Amino acid sequence: MRKFVVTIALALSSFSSFSQLVSLNNDEIKKLKTQIKNDIETKKLYLGAEKSALNYLSGQPNPIDTIRTEGLLQGNPKKERTRLALADMNKMFALALQYRITGDQKYLNKCVEFLGAWAKINKPNGDPIDDTNLDKAIEAYDLIKKDIPAADKKQIELWLTETALAEINSKRMKTGRATAINNWNAHRLKEVGEIGYTLNNQDFIRWAIDNLKSHININLYPDGTSLDFKERDAMHYHIYDLEPLLKLCIMIDRANGPNFYTYESPKGSSIKKSVEWLIPYINGEKQHEEYVNTTVKFDRDRARNNEPGFAPGTMFKPSLALPVLRLSLYFNPAQNDLLKNVSGNSGNWQKVLDELKHKR
Repeated sequence: MRKFVVTIALALSSFSSFSQLVSLNNDEIKKLKTQIKNDIETKKLYLGAEKSALNYLSGQPNPIDTIRTEGLLQGNPKKERTRLALADMNKMFALALQYRITGDQKYLNKCVEFLGAWAKINKPNGDPIDDTNLDKAIEAYDLIKKDIPAADKKQIELWLTETALAEINSKRMKTGRATAINNWNAHRLKEVGEIGYTLNNQDFIRWAIDNLKSHININLYPDGTSLDFKERDAMHYHIYDLEPLLKLCIMIDRANGPNFYTYESPKGSSIKKSVEWLIPYINGEKQHEEYVNTTVKFDRDRARNNEPGFAPGTMFKPSLALPVLRLSLYFNPAQNDLLKNVSGNSGNWQKVLDELKHKR
């Protein structure tokens, strides 16, 4: 780990690449503009996004020093404070995207204001379940990084670097801890990889890829099930594990790296098999009662707290798998019909953005 401890002193000087792999690249932004102009449904969805971005221009950042969601029950004051602060994530992304679509400087300035406020106040604690909430902020920075003033750029990149290093060096990553091999690690790998690709930090990228291989081998099983499903007896956690893994796989593929969607571990497990194992439960061929045999106390605590969906015996709802379906389309377009069946015909702005990244 020493390499990562000392890297922070040198990291900012090595971030020179402006290629966008985490967010939309220049060609994809160009396609989006054309689609907004020529497609009625996309135009309608865009007008809603535009209206939101306009509203955000008059808002003020609401950063929090430490994100606290993991292990806290609904209603906990720390969790509620975090929930309110995290509304900034979507605001940053909306402002950044609107700047890239319109070229209007006011959106860039406001996004930088939000990012800078978080970079100044937020202190990472190496908890991937908390840090996974930073996705939209990282995507926002990736969209606008080439246009940010040098002083702001340095502050924001230092914050993101510290976040990745906190994850890599976290006590929760130590051998023998469940959080080193369960869904926590999936989110950890995604977060470090996401920051690595955004900042062009090759150490972070290599670390994420190397550990992704071992995670697939330890966390996923050849029959398609996962460690998290076995421990929690819940599709919810199988999905929660696959979603960050798919995000990381897409980034690696967009960087012309190996295809980790189909990659098989030495024991024969793969992300593809674990996605396909879900399909019968999504299309209704099979059903599952959630959390009946969970081994985790927190699941039972949430049930006692009357949090929706956590009561033992709650039937799995296929709509919960939408994030996995949307992401897996990048590698398997054949699942588009299933996605339509589950999501209906209603338009979705995020779906439009995701599809721009798909291979043609």
